[in-house]
Amino acid sequence: MTQTPTISDVVADVCARHTDTVFGLMGNGNAFFTSNVTSRGLRYISARHEAGTVAMADAYHRASGEIAVATVTYGAGFTNCLTSLAEAAKARIPMVVVVGDVPTTGPRAWDIDQAMVARGLGVETLTVAPDSAMAVTERAWALAARDQRPVIVAIPYDLAAADAGAQVPAVPVVGLVRPASNDADTRDVLRVLAGAARPLIVAGRGAVVAGAGAALRELGDGLGALFATSAMARNVFKSPWDLGIAGGFARMAAAELMRQADVVLVVGASLNTFQTRYGTLFDAGATVIQVDLGETATSACVSRFVRADAAEYTASLLAAAPTVSGGGWRKQHPEVADGSLAMELAEEEFALDGRLNPRAVAQMLDSVLPANRTIVQDGGHFIGWAPMYCKVPDPHALMMVGTAFQTIGLGLPSAVGAAAARPERLTVLVSGDGGALMGLADLDTVVRTVASGVMVVFNDAAYGAELHQYAVRGLDDTAMQIDEVDFAALGKALGASGTKMRSLADLQELRAWLDDGARGLFVLDVAVSQTVVAEYMQESMAPILAALTN
Repeated sequence: MTQTPTISDVVADVCARHTDTVFGLMGNGNAFFTSNVTSRGLRYISARHEAGTVAMADAYHRASGEIAVATVTYGAGFTNCLTSLAEAAKARIPMVVVVGDVPTTGPRAWDIDQAMVARGLGVETLTVAPDSAMAVTERAWALAARDQRPVIVAIPYDLAAADAGAQVPAVPVVGLVRPASNDADTRDVLRVLAGAARPLIVAGRGAVVAGAGAALRELGDGLGALFATSAMARNVFKSPWDLGIAGGFARMAAAELMRQADVVLVVGASLNTFQTRYGTLFDAGATVIQVDLGETATSACVSRFVRADAAEYTASLLAAAPTVSGGGWRKQHPEVADGSLAMELAEEEFALDGRLNPRAVAQMLDSVLPANRTIVQDGGHFIGWAPMYCKVPDPHALMMVGTAFQTIGLGLPSAVGAAAARPERLTVLVSGDGGALMGLADLDTVVRTVASGVMVVFNDAAYGAELHQYAVRGLDDTAMQIDEVDFAALGKALGASGTKMRSLADLQELRAWLDDGARGLFVLDVAVSQTVVAEYMQESMAPILAALTN
């Protein structure tokens, strides 16, 4: 006898048409949905904390470009995922989040208005009914893809196991209306670019999503321009003329060159505080042209704003772009292409307090870890070390999780999502000790699910960002300190390999693990100094400290 599908079955059927991967944590509100997912054989990766489910789906998209499903139960399960949901919303990460919700008969004592809470994060909730489960879920997928944002599909508790009735057809979602290029405007921008003595092209994640990288490189080659990227667009140009990451994570020599640009074309980058190095990245007299789908410029440094699709606008520029004979600005700086600009002396191994210098560790890691890697960077003071010193093969191989919402602690589950998306690569999670402790529940998930991964913990036994922002201003640092934790020992207790690293020589244990096949997880707990302060942190604090001393 054929069993009548439940409403949860219908939602799961639609999701299975769009993806083969679901990240979840089961509870009363999503038990029937989860059962359908697992019984049909979809890849289901279970988190140990609900925040991890959304973080995993977020990282899965960043690493692959594909949309995944996250699922949690109602109530506390839903509220537990709010931080990672806020990050996904602010970072414009498309996903479908299937949640249990308040019964149609009315709220129980423990229920909250989940749709209202989600709305406060900028996330839309679509609630299914017996005849609209299919149409609502299809709409959620279409909106997530079109708008590049998370969308919630809510299943009222009393409908989760109810029989689905005849389903109303899905209503097609109208596509976005892209702003049209203005020919006169395009010609004027080209005139400015062609007249530049020192043109610089900066690409951001918007250029990556639009697939504009190759055309931007061709445009820059014709103009004799140098390139730079946001952290989320690292290596999109695949060019020897790429100066690397713009902003706070730039090497000093590269940042100095960026400051010399007289015309800067910024495509698909937000020009946030970090990207502009606190407003110091570009010369005050430079003409900065920003191309973005938003309605207005996102930074005060922008001289001219063009609302347009990154790929379409770049193509229109390229169609009429001139070619600069003699190589333009590039001719003056062969050190960019031959790699000598990026060459730096090896950093000192130890800081003054006898603990490791994190810069030296990052330099060495770049040479030890295989090139085929995905770097998952959690938030905190240490956030710049790996992006500054460690190369990645393409823009999808470096993800800065938590930066949109200024969080820490999402690194561990994000490593799970990245590894699920790109299992052929070594997944390298870079975390601080504060963030690693915050997300510790999903260390178990990393050990269970990541086939080949390295967890690097820059362990300064402190909340480093707070230490370098507030202790230096005279605040008591008691709450900023953390009793030192041995993360390698924690990893080993759960089945990982690892070592506590107190000298660069200790990297030999990681080398041996890599040579032996790099199977499972290796936890490298690096005892770094509290006295080494990142350049971006020094620059952000300089005006404040100067004011205190005057």
